[in-house]
Amino acid sequence: MKPALQLRQSQQLLLTPQLQQAIRLLQLSTLEVNQESERMLEENPLLERLDDETGAIPQRAGNAEASTADNGEPTPAASESRNDENEWPEPAFSSAAYAPDDEDEGYGEVAAERPGLREHLLWQLNMSQLEARDKHLVALLVDALDENAYLSQPLAEIFDMLPPELGVTPEDLETALVQLQHLDAPGIGARDLRECLALQLHALPEDVPGRELALAIATHHLDLMAAHDFSKLKRLLHCDDDALRCAQILITRMQPRPGQAFEQRAADYVVPDVLVARTGGIWRARLNPEAMPRLRVNQVYANILQQRGESSAQALSTQLQEARWFIKNLQQRFDTILRVAQAIVERQRQFFEHGDIGMRPLVLREIAEQLELHESTISRVTTQKFMHTPRGIYEFKYFFGSGLATEAGGACSSTAIRALIRQLVDEEDARHPHSDSRMAEILAQQGIIVARRTVAKYRESMQIPPVNLRKSL
Repeated sequence: MKPALQLRQSQQLLLTPQLQQAIRLLQLSTLEVNQESERMLEENPLLERLDDETGAIPQRAGNAEASTADNGEPTPAASESRNDENEWPEPAFSSAAYAPDDEDEGYGEVAAERPGLREHLLWQLNMSQLEARDKHLVALLVDALDENAYLSQPLAEIFDMLPPELGVTPEDLETALVQLQHLDAPGIGARDLRECLALQLHALPEDVPGRELALAIATHHLDLMAAHDFSKLKRLLHCDDDALRCAQILITRMQPRPGQAFEQRAADYVVPDVLVARTGGIWRARLNPEAMPRLRVNQVYANILQQRGESSAQALSTQLQEARWFIKNLQQRFDTILRVAQAIVERQRQFFEHGDIGMRPLVLREIAEQLELHESTISRVTTQKFMHTPRGIYEFKYFFGSGLATEAGGACSSTAIRALIRQLVDEEDARHPHSDSRMAEILAQQGIIVARRTVAKYRESMQIPPVNLRKSL
């Protein structure tokens, strides 16, 4: 068989670089879009930021907010190791945050960063009147505390880790533990929850009502209190309902995680992409200018390129086209976000009027068919995009959910059912809380057909305890 050349025609869908960039920008969050804009500003000299003093951003036709640059393009708006085994490691005592040299600077440091659990305890240890050797032992136990301020490592293991040359005995570590537990907030240095609660209860004045009974429960019957087995507790402790209720309230006021007050948590900030407000009795969505990069093509470079021609400045011509593509794709991104947001607002009007109970079932396909877009596009738009409403800030995906049938032939969203279950729990008699079966019956009386196991699933998703743990005296 002789080799031959054959010519065939076929159709193939190719993603151009411009389309790839548009799809990528659509799925990015507001923070990521701004980071991408900063990267483009650094790499492309034809792209520049629109100065704030240029004035207000003109509106485009319709609800979408956009600006137009000078070139006519749409522009979106906006510790330490030891030298010798026989030497003690020096604990890192520091009181700089408490006694700064400059008063003004000190306030700034304290406001910027609070001391952690270890730093705070070591500072208190440094201020105590203990002997140097005792301070070293207590500092050793401070380093062994976990994030909840518990001493989860047994003292025997800590003792085995110490060099014999130091001459430390198990009794020395027991004494150091007692000294640690009296440094600051009671409960620090406890080895389990029982000891943590007992330390806090012991620190209360002796005349506090219910203190002795609460101590007995925390020390010997904490499992019965956790199971809400009040009948057995009253029988074992020989007390009545009032006394047991007083002790229960006292225990619940204790802090089971003493180290929580020293946790350093970074705040998560969300810049909403869309603002929702009611105007003239109609709920409308509009783009948030603060979430939109203010960019435009550098007109000076663009004019030079037009005069010289693309052949003499091919690299700059390519960057000019990339800048225009980026601005156009940004505008398309925000236009699509606004269209999807307005469609959601129109379908979830009852939510904005009445809250979660008014949420209706909604799937991506409904919005996609209304806007004549693909479901994958709606999925990208609703991921990591946020909507600021009078009821709070919600991710777009919050407004989507499945539904259950009602007797009237309609459907009730899972969000609304969760809200109804939460309302039933909040309004129930604490002495006779509703079981999952009873809540299913109440919902059925309201025309919502839901199985007991579905109620249990929704209740667990909201971290609501079962009926036996919600029972109170």
